[in-house]
Amino acid sequence: MLFNDIKTERLVLKNIAIDDRDFIFSQFSDDVVNRYLFDAEPVTDMEGADEIITFYIQPESRLQHRWIILRKSDGMKMGTCGFHCWSQKDCKVEVGYDLKEEFWGNGYMQEAMKEIIAIAMDSMHIKEINACIYIENQRSIRLAENLGFVLSGSSYELFREKEYLHNRYSLYIPKLI
Repeated sequence: MLFNDIKTERLVLKNIAIDDRDFIFSQFSDDVVNRYLFDAEPVTDMEGADEIITFYIQPESRLQHRWIILRKSDGMKMGTCGFHCWSQKDCKVEVGYDLKEEFWGNGYMQEAMKEIIAIAMDSMHIKEINACIYIENQRSIRLAENLGFVLSGSSYELFREKEYLHNRYSLYIPKLI
């Protein structure tokens, strides 16, 4: 199995599961979490949470994966992070992440992202990791830049019949000789 639970100094990244439906509903119905997500409508009912979970628990091998970020000290579920749009042929993947507002500014997401970047490099043989970030999401931009991502392009995302400018940040993994 490629995608396992991960432990860091302060976190457990737990594979998303059916029993996370209350948290997934809470997370993706939260207006603050959804403020910069322009790829899907906010979740409005448990069926919406179930759809998200079902998408991420397909049998391996799959082109997407998501972990729930838990704080080790108390088991508190704080957010999610993971991969989607994995192109095995091109050795590229896109990352996504979200964190409840009360946990911002503590370095939790940077700690989680460092681990999943290592998995992308070591186990998935990724050469390029991309993050598509809305231009007003300054916290996410800072996180990506702190992790070594560089601005590599821009595009408009159409959502609710309105265009939103997003920057693409890329992390290029050097080939080992």
